[in-house]
Amino acid sequence: MKSKLFSFGLLTASVLFICTGQANAAEYTFTDLGTLGGHYSHADAINNAGQVAGAATSAGDTWYATVWNGNTPTAVGGTHSEGRAINDAGQVAGFSGSQATVWNGATVTTLGGAGSFAYAINEAGQVAGISGSHATVWNGTTATDLGTLGGTNSKATAINNTGQVAGYSSTTNNYSSHAVIWNGTTATDLGSPLGGTDSYAYAINDVGQVAGMATLTGNTIGHAVVWNGTIATDLGSPGGSSYAFAINNIGQVAGYAEFGNRTPHAILWSNNTAIDLNSYLDSSIVGAGWLLLGATGINDNGWIVGVMRNSVSGYTHGFLLSVSAVPEPETHTMMFAGLGLIGFMLQRRKGIQAI
Repeated sequence: MKSKLFSFGLLTASVLFICTGQANAAEYTFTDLGTLGGHYSHADAINNAGQVAGAATSAGDTWYATVWNGNTPTAVGGTHSEGRAINDAGQVAGFSGSQATVWNGATVTTLGGAGSFAYAINEAGQVAGISGSHATVWNGTTATDLGTLGGTNSKATAINNTGQVAGYSSTTNNYSSHAVIWNGTTATDLGSPLGGTDSYAYAINDVGQVAGMATLTGNTIGHAVVWNGTIATDLGSPGGSSYAFAINNIGQVAGYAEFGNRTPHAILWSNNTAIDLNSYLDSSIVGAGWLLLGATGINDNGWIVGVMRNSVSGYTHGFLLSVSAVPEPETHTMMFAGLGLIGFMLQRRKGIQAI
């Protein structure tokens, strides 16, 4: 299986990166999601009603799990909590301290003990995450250990509405980590299709398409990947690493790719075409110092959330790009040519972290 996937990865590694200009900037409305009075926030997920889940700091920069309705943030968790996923009913999954937690309005449900974290929730309220060192699914407060691919650790990062779970696991002797799909407790190893040893799955949609990344030969960098079954498509990069963090039910993928100055840019892949989301920003926003670093969530309407950084203050905020028209690459495009760069990984989870 590995050699077959690798061959396919080589065939698809030349996917074009296209940067759109300002001609279709009106297709998105940009919103700075702001904070709870502190300096920082990040947005991790968005549901089809446009509600956004993430975390934000209050005065003194203490983090709270946060839900945004429009640009209005509301703390739903206590101190040192994060919201990592939100379903269409508005249930938020995440963690408080080091315990997996679900917030449903004013009702708070603790799912696991210390060392448990929730990363995804589907419309039935099933939650995927990790407890101890193993991928776990909770139905209510009943936990199911999904096991590993023979190694010590595994993590569930996504769950769709059919109950399929995506994530990754260490392999026998902890030699590598591979992306995994679990159907119940049956694991399918997605291998590492781009020649490296590792792959990671971060999102799964309702038709079972999985988004994540896989390392290249030599393990120096990785590229964003989409799996259809066990067949992988390399989404490419302008030269450094790229990651896919979210996929919606029409197959649009959100994540980031690194540019020649080692800076990540938020990216939308649509029909395997990569669009730098910064190209949709008004010049006044760019002039104020904001750069969209990474896209971490996308809903079925194409609305995108993520994290941005201000080059003047150094602060990070969550952002929302809401769609006023279906985005299409404009006629005039340019290749990301000559953008040599070195692999660079984001350093702080509070900005962007590969979960």
